Amino acid sequence: MTRSEHPTPAATPRTRAKARHILDNYYIGPARDPDVLEIWGYTEHISYAPGDTVQLRVSTTADRWELEVGRDGSRYEPKLSEVGLRGTHQDTPVDCSVRGCDWESSYDFLIPEDWPAGGYLITLRAERDGDRVEEHHMFLLRRSEVPAPYVLICATGTWLAYNCWGGSNHYEGITGPEGNAFSPVVSTQRPWTRGFCKLPEGAPRAVPEVPHVPRAMVRYPYMEWAYAYGYSKKYASAGWAGYERHFARWAEAQGYALDFATQHDLETDPDLLSRYKCAIFVGHDEYWSANMRMTVDEYTEAGGKVARFGGNFLWQTRIEDGGHTQVCYKYDAENDPLVGSDQEHLVTTAWEASPVGWPGTKTFGVNGLQGMYAGLGRCVGQGSGGFTVYRPQHWAFENAQIGYADQLGAGSRIFGYEVDGVDYRMEDGLPFVTGADGADPAIEILAMGLATHVEPDHGLWGETVYIGDTDAHYKARVLLGEETPEAVDRSTRGNGAIVSWKRGKGEVFTAGTCEWVMGLTRRDWQVEQVTRNVLDRFGA
Repeated sequence: MTRSEHPTPAATPRTRAKARHILDNYYIGPARDPDVLEIWGYTEHISYAPGDTVQLRVSTTADRWELEVGRDGSRYEPKLSEVGLRGTHQDTPVDCSVRGCDWESSYDFLIPEDWPAGGYLITLRAERDGDRVEEHHMFLLRRSEVPAPYVLICATGTWLAYNCWGGSNHYEGITGPEGNAFSPVVSTQRPWTRGFCKLPEGAPRAVPEVPHVPRAMVRYPYMEWAYAYGYSKKYASAGWAGYERHFARWAEAQGYALDFATQHDLETDPDLLSRYKCAIFVGHDEYWSANMRMTVDEYTEAGGKVARFGGNFLWQTRIEDGGHTQVCYKYDAENDPLVGSDQEHLVTTAWEASPVGWPGTKTFGVNGLQGMYAGLGRCVGQGSGGFTVYRPQHWAFENAQIGYADQLGAGSRIFGYEVDGVDYRMEDGLPFVTGADGADPAIEILAMGLATHVEPDHGLWGETVYIGDTDAHYKARVLLGEETPEAVDRSTRGNGAIVSWKRGKGEVFTAGTCEWVMGLTRRDWQVEQVTRNVLDRFGA
């Protein structure tokens, strides 16, 4: 999500005997109370390779704790377990979300050479006086020395932006003069918030399973569920459990061999993608650094294939402190210390905005500010939930039994909650890119849906507008240079697009939506067929 969210009413945390999880309207974090049974942990890095040593940093109020590490694939495979580990309660700085927890290592283990690539779930359990608590962390294991045809790049920039553990993220928190301001600086050196690594089956999505009913009060089931069960309300916006895990499990079950890496790996290893035929990006894919993006651009121009089943390509970030810190000033970009410097092109603002001026169309064929919300609350709340197909003869739709104007993915609600779009014109019933937003005229628009930057307020008594018009004003300011009523009105409308593009020696397929993975998890056979068509062509 792209807005600085309004404060929401505090909720009472769920309790199990004496165990409780700190949850208020901003964050989950340490209780800082020895009487509260808790356990939290994190690792220095987000991804590792076989032969690496993982230093697990754990803080618990229990005398003893236990550990399980397992591969979270199409089936869960336990790989390592320990019991009776001595517990230590480690001091946590108040501003740990900004500068890190600085905990000592509690348990080290060497990753065996025979562990396969994938997402690895770390389960931490502690018990005291009959009470029991469980929390989770995770890491990615890459095996680049024996590359698979495909590499799934996890959106760790977005994970960091939404991670509210300890106080602040890129949306809200304990920082600022009134204690509820987003932090432009966030640290990797802290646990992931509850719901990023593991979720119960059936946890609600940001896009509800059915459209909004007119005259009824708008609902946000995922936030209601999060408050009721002690999860972060951000679980539906980012994290392994909500997005990449769904794609990885589906692909493995279908027989596709994936390697795994992170956006942070793209930052440090610009040659990483050259080992693979196809780079895959899925889910909510909002925050990128310039180095990450240049790695993808160079790969594609040299002949690499890019399959992006993700949406909301919006903010430039900077990675600092050896990868431990992410910087993004967003709406307050004028306060970025690089403004006015010879590095002004690295100011952390929207890609399309000045002084960056590097539209997402140049990399993935679509832009974040050209798209935005669909299926979230009243934002296109009564939409079909799918894409309208315009070019059914394209190779991506082969054997999917799709015709002109058919809805792709409506039954599985794949369109939302944030989408990426492109400036277009209609000619004889077909959309064509205009190029006004930096899009290459060679880009083909295969399918589209409509999106908005404004949540309408119908004046229903007791209802609070959640999204409002903040984003429309921002878009008007940075793209049109003014916030007049006319400019804001022009900025309310957007779209989400599926595009295909032969770029340089390579090729790009983009389905600009966060929720494409729901078409796979919910076994929408047409969405599955399109996904197979893309992977089979790009991995051949």
